[in-house]
Amino acid sequence: MKYFIKITLRIFLGFLLLINLACSYSESDNRPNIIYILADDLGYGEIGVFGQKLIETPNIDNLAKTGMIFTDHYTGSPVCAPARSVLLTGMHSGNTHIRANGEWAERGNVWSFKAMLDDPFLEGQRPLLDSITTVAQVLHDSGYKTGMIGKWGLGAPLTNSIPNKKGFDFFYGYNCQRQAHTYYPTHLWKNETRDLLDNYIVTKQEGLGDLNPYNNESYSKYNQNDYAPTLMHDEALNFISRNKNSPFFLYYASPIPHLPLQAPTKWVDYYQKKFGIESPYTGKSYYPNKTPRATYAAMISYLDEQVGELVEKLKEINKYENTLIIFTSDNGPSWVDHVDYNFFNSTGKFVNSRRTMKGSVSEGGIRVPMIASWPNKIKSGSISNHISAFYDFFETACDVAGINNKVETDGISFYPEMIGGVQAKHDYLYWEYPASGGLQAIRMGKWKGIKNNLFKSPSKLKLFNLMSDEKELNDISLKHPKIVIKLEQKLIEAHSTPYLKEFIIPSLEQ
Repeated sequence: MKYFIKITLRIFLGFLLLINLACSYSESDNRPNIIYILADDLGYGEIGVFGQKLIETPNIDNLAKTGMIFTDHYTGSPVCAPARSVLLTGMHSGNTHIRANGEWAERGNVWSFKAMLDDPFLEGQRPLLDSITTVAQVLHDSGYKTGMIGKWGLGAPLTNSIPNKKGFDFFYGYNCQRQAHTYYPTHLWKNETRDLLDNYIVTKQEGLGDLNPYNNESYSKYNQNDYAPTLMHDEALNFISRNKNSPFFLYYASPIPHLPLQAPTKWVDYYQKKFGIESPYTGKSYYPNKTPRATYAAMISYLDEQVGELVEKLKEINKYENTLIIFTSDNGPSWVDHVDYNFFNSTGKFVNSRRTMKGSVSEGGIRVPMIASWPNKIKSGSISNHISAFYDFFETACDVAGINNKVETDGISFYPEMIGGVQAKHDYLYWEYPASGGLQAIRMGKWKGIKNNLFKSPSKLKLFNLMSDEKELNDISLKHPKIVIKLEQKLIEAHSTPYLKEFIIPSLEQ
């Protein structure tokens, strides 16, 4: 009996010691938190510090005042899913698994909200391979609490490629990009379970019919009860609060300002007064809207409001000074006719046109606004012209977290640039896009090369000097044949054959 009591006591004391050690480790793990805010289709010129004159973004602008503007930062791809694949895997679009937005249509009626509600297997996009490691997995394995809020777009609910199986402890948002074509969905996902909302299905084909386009009541079904960006934001704030005693990584992939045009009434009213009377959008490519300009601006200002609330939450829990916040966009702005990109000058100093914005590898399609804020680490009001891209974030996050990364990436950490250290530079940045006719692009210092129509045949490279021609108006390839040859060699070096046949550009495989 005494022996039993002695052994039991030893086990109990050992258990207490383990608890104490765990608590001590938790208390001593004061590594920086990382919040990565990814806007959706936000143009280079659509926030104040990047030149926007009409849409008000004081909280995002304040991130720049307290941190660093990156003038030459690029997305990984000109559209949603591949940009996210590049970001999370650290592999550029010549190596990353998902290289376009092509839908996984062989499963069935994937575009029907009703069919997806009945069968969750129809949701989501093509999955990442099980063998692919994300930055979230590396951070999680090193002791970070990891959360994702917003739009996933890299796998379907019944696959292994969902946030909870790709490194995230917590997920709340849209699994599927098509579901995000309404801000009043029937459901969002909370981890691996559907969170049913107080909304009903409205198809994009319904339109206004005979209803008066100047009557507010005609649009009532497009403004329902549970607004997804608000629900997701509340979960983001809760995630921060829950994990205040450990280092955390929050990937906040907001759907704003991607269409449809749906925004909180207070912000729409504000911009209606500011902009005055405008013509309604009554088409069917996305939901109709009475005041498209006011609503688009309202969406961006609401996102800005949410950024301000994130900062306030960090201050409330005394984690603001120990948190790196990065704000950027997944690609250039949408060119559809009910986003008045000329009115807002959405691409800023680049060209506003259907061929030079989202879906293109022109500067307006792939150069994105980027701000990094980290009190006492990043110099307030600093500006960097370091040339960087989404695939640098993986290495940067590991650097910030003090992780010796063993996963192969195409990136270079920009952590030294943020803190005033010696920054390594890319030899070149690379993009390929198996849509829009087949595109390739490369940037090497001041030089930018673009190839179009690659599905038809091997294409001649157009050459631009971004130091003197940021709008890419003058092809100078004939004047610099040696530069063209060098860039052509780099294009061959950067490309690898895609695993998925849907992303193959035949002329690149010859």
